[in-house]
Parts: sequence; structure tokens; C-alpha cells
Amino acid sequence: MDKAIWNRFRSTSNILVENTSVVFTRFLLNKIDWSWRLNAILGARGVGKTTLLLQHMKQNHFKSAEAIYVTLDDYYFSEHRLYHFIEEARTLGITHFFLDEVHKYPGWAREIKNVYDAIQDVKLTFTGSSIIEILKQEADLSRRAIEYQLPELSFREYLSFNRDVRFDSVKLMDLLENAQDISSDISKTIKPLVHFKTYLETGAYPFFIENTEMYGRRLQRTVQLVIDSDLQFIQGYNPQNAKKIHQLLYILAANVPFKPNITTLSKKIGITRNTIIQYFHYLEKAEIIQMIYPSGISTSILQKPEKILLQNPNLAYAIAPDAVNSGSLRESFFVSQVSVDHEVALHRQADFIVDGKYTFEVGGLSKQQGQIQNISDAYLALDDMEKSVNNVIPLWMFGLLY
Repeated sequence: MDKAIWNRFRSTSNILVENTSVVFTRFLLNKIDWSWRLNAILGARGVGKTTLLLQHMKQNHFKSAEAIYVTLDDYYFSEHRLYHFIEEARTLGITHFFLDEVHKYPGWAREIKNVYDAIQDVKLTFTGSSIIEILKQEADLSRRAIEYQLPELSFREYLSFNRDVRFDSVKLMDLLENAQDISSDISKTIKPLVHFKTYLETGAYPFFIENTEMYGRRLQRTVQLVIDSDLQFIQGYNPQNAKKIHQLLYILAANVPFKPNITTLSKKIGITRNTIIQYFHYLEKAEIIQMIYPSGISTSILQKPEKILLQNPNLAYAIAPDAVNSGSLRESFFVSQVSVDHEVALHRQADFIVDGKYTFEVGGLSKQQGQIQNISDAYLALDDMEKSVNNVIPLWMFGLLY
């Protein structure tokens, strides 16, 4: 490798690490087994995957010659192989490689597998879009890589980031059993409802810290890039369909919670039933929507979802700000926070059933117990309330789960 090019890679890595703040870190940072030889960190565009890599480097490899950060959308890799880059860097003493945006490098899975198998004294951590399916790549990484998913910010993380208040995450069982004590303790420190309203509009992605006034426009741009650029890395996706996916997404955003009528959508957009359902799956892979199915049924790529929600409430304000619905925001928030560590499905009587056991009805303060009467382990998750009472839990508290 030319010395000037090598110096550019090293200088870029050092500058990025040095300028990265570690005042606030995501919950996943301490859950990753960094001693493992191959880690994969996947997540939606904008959730903070790059920052997480750089923060780990600053905390553990700062000013060390053994580690380097490299983004694989660098023009260098359009004509040079990653394998050769790592092989050459290894001769310079580098043993820890932090590889960003791997899905933008053709044949990335096979090349990483070859590095893992042939150069056994190096450790690789890579990030990629949530659209990546490691187990379905042509190279078998399933026995080699540990996969981690980085979701959007939880409400708890948002409070830590934006208000500099620290609360430990709470297990769902603890939340259900001790909601009154937990809500009472937190309410002594902050007024959660004030911050919750802001979180629903501009708190799910960490780039709010840079400029809240431009947050909505930046999120719009992020969604546009996902559709116009990131989806092309899904096998079988036709980039010429991007315009129709934009159209479909606006229809979904303006109508969520959406119970899809495939025939009506097909006529409106001018595409077939199966194509529409495939688009749903593309958007879910990209973590723009969430598809919810009834409890106890198996799902397939051609199965129509029973309900569609946006991945998080912020997307409603960014995609269809003229059609924001409070009921949609509540359900979107609940599912986005709970589904990180739990299975959420539709309930026959109420809104949702979690892990096949806990029933939830989500709504505003006027919501009554009628729909969950005579159901064991049933709860109301209600907006606009600060403290829990009996089986009625403030909606914001489900943002404490991670």
C-alpha cells in the first residue's frame, strides 16, 4: 500500500477517535464481548453504530497503534481488496480492526470469513445496515460472528443524553411488579411527561444533540437515503421501485396504525399484491415500519401483516407531519421499546400480548379496564399520567426497559 494512502487511513482513524465524546454511551457498548474475534453490530441508519465503535476505541485503544477504524465505503476499496488491506496492516502491528458500513463493500461476507479463517491473531468488529441478514450470506458467518442489534434510543437513554439524569434500565417483570415505586422515585427527580412529549417528536435518534431545529429535515433525509440507497443491498430488490416505496411509505405513515387492505393499495400504487407485501418486508428490514401479527401464528415473507406501525414515533412527524395521530404514536412507542427484548403480538381482545403472557391495552387517560377485564396478567399502558396505580402503568415507563 502506498505510504500516503496508509497515512490517510491512520490519520482519519486517529482524528475520529480523538474527537469522539464518551460522556454519553449507548447501553449496547457494555454488552458486547469485545474479546471475541468477530462481532457484528447492525442497526438502522442514524442510531449511532459508528459512534459506538469510536467510543469503544477511545476507551480501550486510544493512541494505540494496534487498532484502526476504517469505513468500507472509502473509494480505496472500490479497487482494492479488504483482505489485502488487513493482511498488510497486520504486518504493521494492527490486530484490532473496526470496519464500518460493510454492506457497501461487494462480497464483504466472504472476505471477512477469509480473514477470520486465515489471519487468526486479528479481531474484527463490523457495522452494517439492519437490512443485512448474516445467516443468509453466501459465506457462512453464523458460526463465527456474534450479532448485536442497536435499536433507536430508548426514552431512558434520551433522558441520560439530553437531561444528564441517570436511571438504570428495568426488566419488564420488575416494571410490572414495582411500577408504583419506580414511577414515584423518578418523578422526584424529573417531570417525565414534559420530556416524554419531546422524545416522541425528536428523541429517538442521537443526532438530535447536534441541532434540534433541523432534526425533522435530517430524519426525512435519512429515510430517503434508506429507500434510495440502502435497500439496494437486499437481494432481489429493484432500485427502480424506489419511487413506489416512497409513495407506499407516505400512505402508511398517514394512516398508522394501519390494517392493510392489499387490494386497495395495489390499485392505488399500481403494483401487485405480492410486490406490496415484499415492500412491507423491505421497510421493516430497514427499521422504518413494524409489522405486527396475531399471537401464535407463523409468518412468511408473503403473509399480510395484521397491523403496521412506524418503527418509532419520530418517523410520523418526519414523514407525514400533517397526519400525526396520538393513538399511533402511543402504539408505535410501546412496540418499539418493548420489542427490543420481548416478543410482541396482537391480542384477540386487547392491543398487544407480550411473550405470550402479558396483555396490554395502550391509550390515553380516558381508557378504561373493559377490554382487559377477566384477563390475567393484564395492564393498561396510559399516556398523560406520571405515576402508576395498580395495573395502570404510565406509557413513558416502558421507555426504561433498555
